[in-house]
Amino acid sequence: AMAQAALGAAGLHFDELNKLRVLEPEVAQQTAQLREECRAFLDKIVEFQKIVGSLIELVDQLAKAAESEKMKAIGARNLLKSIAKQREAQEQQLQALIAEKKVQLERYRIEYETLCKIEADQNEFIDQFIFQK
Repeated sequence: AMAQAALGAAGLHFDELNKLRVLEPEVAQQTAQLREECRAFLDKIVEFQKIVGSLIELVDQLAKAAESEKMKAIGARNLLKSIAKQREAQEQQLQALIAEKKVQLERYRIEYETLCKIEADQNEFIDQFIFQK
């Protein structure tokens, strides 16, 4: 016991296998326990980094998919706008054509009325000519 105390004073200790150690057995055990806890902690950190990595990857994929859908939607909207403009232009062309045809119809109606009047005048002239003979 005295030898042990003298060794202890010099910073030397015996472990449970009676091997000479620089650390007290309790401190050595705590150190080993701390080392194990650190290892477990590092393993958890590595696992956490993997999870975070895959999460970032997933978010990235979602962002790309969202961007792609957004571009599709913008494309579809632009297509609809251009179709609407085309329809509008077609409608205006047709309205112009209708107006043109109405003018033409009115011209033909007047021409027809004039021709009817001329025919009536000529028939009247022929009737008078025949009756004179």
